[in-house]
Amino acid sequence: MPATALTSSPHRTSPRPPGPWQPRARRLIAATAAALACGLAAHASRAQSLTELYQAARGFDATYLAAKAQAQTAQFRLERSEALGKPSLAATAGAAYGYSDTPTTNAGDTQTVQGALRGRYPLFNRSNTVTIEQSRRGLESAAADLDAAEQDLIVRVAVAYFDVLAAQDTLATTRASKAAITEQLASARRNFEVGTATITDTREAQARFDLAAAQEIAAENDLRAKRIALDQLVGRTGVAPKPLAVPVALPPLTPAAVEEWVNVADERHPTVRRARVGLEVARLEVEKARAAEKPTLDAVASVSNGSTRGSSLPPVARGSTTTGSIGVEFNWPLYTGGATQALIRENLALEERASNDVQAARRGVAQGTRVAFFGVQSGQARVAALEAAEASSKLALEATQLGYRVGVRVNLDVLNAQTQLYSTQADLAKARYDVLVGGLRLRQASGQLAAGDVEAVNRLLAR
Repeated sequence: MPATALTSSPHRTSPRPPGPWQPRARRLIAATAAALACGLAAHASRAQSLTELYQAARGFDATYLAAKAQAQTAQFRLERSEALGKPSLAATAGAAYGYSDTPTTNAGDTQTVQGALRGRYPLFNRSNTVTIEQSRRGLESAAADLDAAEQDLIVRVAVAYFDVLAAQDTLATTRASKAAITEQLASARRNFEVGTATITDTREAQARFDLAAAQEIAAENDLRAKRIALDQLVGRTGVAPKPLAVPVALPPLTPAAVEEWVNVADERHPTVRRARVGLEVARLEVEKARAAEKPTLDAVASVSNGSTRGSSLPPVARGSTTTGSIGVEFNWPLYTGGATQALIRENLALEERASNDVQAARRGVAQGTRVAFFGVQSGQARVAALEAAEASSKLALEATQLGYRVGVRVNLDVLNAQTQLYSTQADLAKARYDVLVGGLRLRQASGQLAAGDVEAVNRLLAR
């Protein structure tokens, strides 16, 4: 079949000459890639690692610091509750001045000064014991809340970190694509001037160039926004994340069975732990309500001293008096008008609600863990598919460029092949980041995420 039958222009009557643009295009693309590689290498030498930025965020992020302060209050609440089972001592003092003038007594004044110490030690008080136990459970709940806040911080830092890297990759591929389109546009113009191409080729290349310029502007703005978000999270300016080490080797998904992740989540996830603590507190609340029907026994002691002076008092009534006592005090509420029984029934209903909250938390965590697990699996498969697509796109571009030189492909075919390659490369880089972040989200969903996982991801970055 003659070459003219395969071209898009009705004015072309002979195969397209090779043209000088192909060697220059290869050199331009190679130079662009080399410049990007050198820039990334220099950038990585002064860049910050994921671990470094995570530690910075732990000392700056207001949300995490607020959760940390909130967790500390649980220890003080426990100390306050434990005071219910310890002795207490109170001091009182008073002074009074009086004046009297009656028909039966001589007019005169009196001065009285009194002071006392009163101590109490609970020997048996079931309500206080239960309150102390509830505060200890509250300490466990606060620890679960702090774990959740720290895991959330890890994910937020990782997302912001890899968002910047993805935006950098998108900008790099956009600029490389623009450079290739620029050379393609120059080649189309030269070929049109010598009569070996139509104006259509030039206009197609010009349209792609204008689109690439617009995409470059959008990519620059997106990178700027992502960097601002990361700076705001870690409390620094001009943060530069380290890229992934080349060649990229993503870690395998271990364990490989989803139910193993679910089983761990059922035991370790902060939401489930907090719900279980809530159920224990509700049960203790029922016990405390029942304790209101039980007696209490306290050891009590007091000592007081009073001094009375005054001209209106007889001599025997003047002077100082000291008294003291020690004993036990027994209190047993016999009838409360039905208030105690109503409180018991109320807390039994609250216990049932807490039990259902535990089941809801377990089911929600199990569902979230399964979704995160299959998300990572899907992401790994997508990375493998995009790696194959990248290799295929490179071969397709080379074949299209060869076809363009011999006249069986048109300028638009080359532009499409270039766009497909650079789009695939950008998608591949983003998919790799998504797998790493998805792995952290999976460990968060199963309640296992910790600082050691940050270090594991950090080892995949360039040194």
